[in-house]
Amino acid sequence: MAQSKRLRKLIYVLQDKASLIGATLSIRRHVSSVAVPVLRATTHSLSTPPSEARIAAVLSIGHGSYLLPRACINALMDRLHHTHSATVALKCLFTLHNVIIRGPFALRDQLSCYPSYGGHNFLNLSTFRDDSEMESLELSSWVRWYAGVLEQSLSVSRVLGYYLSSSSIQNFKNYKKGVEETRRTHLGLSNSDLLYKIEGLVGYVEQISRVPDSLYLQKNELVYEVVRLVGEDYRCVQYEIFSRIEELGNRMENFDVAELSELLGYLKRMNESKERLLLLFVNRKKNDEFWDLIDQAKIKAAIAKEEIQGKWLLVTKPRRDESTGSTQYKNPFLEPGQLIPVPHADTSRFLLTVPTVG
Repeated sequence: MAQSKRLRKLIYVLQDKASLIGATLSIRRHVSSVAVPVLRATTHSLSTPPSEARIAAVLSIGHGSYLLPRACINALMDRLHHTHSATVALKCLFTLHNVIIRGPFALRDQLSCYPSYGGHNFLNLSTFRDDSEMESLELSSWVRWYAGVLEQSLSVSRVLGYYLSSSSIQNFKNYKKGVEETRRTHLGLSNSDLLYKIEGLVGYVEQISRVPDSLYLQKNELVYEVVRLVGEDYRCVQYEIFSRIEELGNRMENFDVAELSELLGYLKRMNESKERLLLLFVNRKKNDEFWDLIDQAKIKAAIAKEEIQGKWLLVTKPRRDESTGSTQYKNPFLEPGQLIPVPHADTSRFLLTVPTVG
C-alpha cells in the first residue's frame, strides 16, 4: 500500500513537470504566459495549498492584454474539468475563489460570464469522485461542497449587485459602523427587494452548512485554507443579513401576513443551519450578536403575524335571527359570504363562512 502511494506521488510529480515543460515550450507566447501560472498553482502536491506568490501570479494575468483574462479562466476551468485528482480540483477551486474575492475586474467578469452547464451549477462538479485512495475519496466530497459554495457566491453577487468581499464590507472589525452606513442604502428599497436579497443570502448560508462530515480533514493544510477562505465569506454574509434584518425589523409593524411568513421562513432556515455552522467554524468567533438578532426578529415577526390574524377573527357578539332561529356573525373587515381562516386549538385551520345577511 505504502509503495503504491509513493509510486502514485511520483507519477503526479512527473505529470506536473511534463505539463509545465509543455506549456513553457509552447510557440504561442500568450498561452505559455497563462498556462504556466495556472499549472504551478494547481499541482498534485497534497501537503500545501497554492502559495501566495502563485496565487498572485494568476491574479496578475487580469492586468494584461484583454485576451489574457479569458484565456486564464478557460485554463482554470479546463484544468478543473479534466482532472481526476481531488487535490488538483480543490486547488483549482481555491484559485477561482481568490479570483472572486480579490481578483481584478477583468478576471471576475470573465468568470461571471462563463457559460453555465444548467441552472447555477456552472462548475458542474456535483458528481466529482476521486477513488484512487480513501483520503482522495473523502476529499472528493469537499470538492463537491466547495464548488457549490462558489456557485452560490457568484449567484449572491448577482443578486446583491456586487461581490461579497468588496471593499465596502471587507473590514468586518468596523461592524457596527458598517451596518449604519449600509442601512442608509436600504432605505430606498421595498420590503420585497430586501426579502429577495435575504433569500439569496440564506441560500448561501445553507450551502456552507452542508459541509462534509469529515471535518477532521481540516488538519490538512489545503482543506484548512479552504475553510478559512469560506469563513471570511461567511462573516461577510452575516454582515449583509444582519443589516437587512435590522432594517426589516424597523418596518415590521407595516408588514402584511405574506411578508411576515416569508421572513419567518428565512429565519427558520438560518436557525436550522446554525449547529452545523458552529461545528465548521468551531475555533472562530461565534458572533452571538448575529444569532441573537435572528432569534429576536423571529419572535417579533411571529407576534406581529398572530396580531394580524387575530384582527381577522374579530367578530361581533353572536346575533340570533328570530325568523330562522340561527345564529349569525358579523365582521366589519369581511364581505358577506367571504371565507376567513380560523386557528384551531391545535394550530390547524378550518374555514368559517360569514353568512349573507338579508
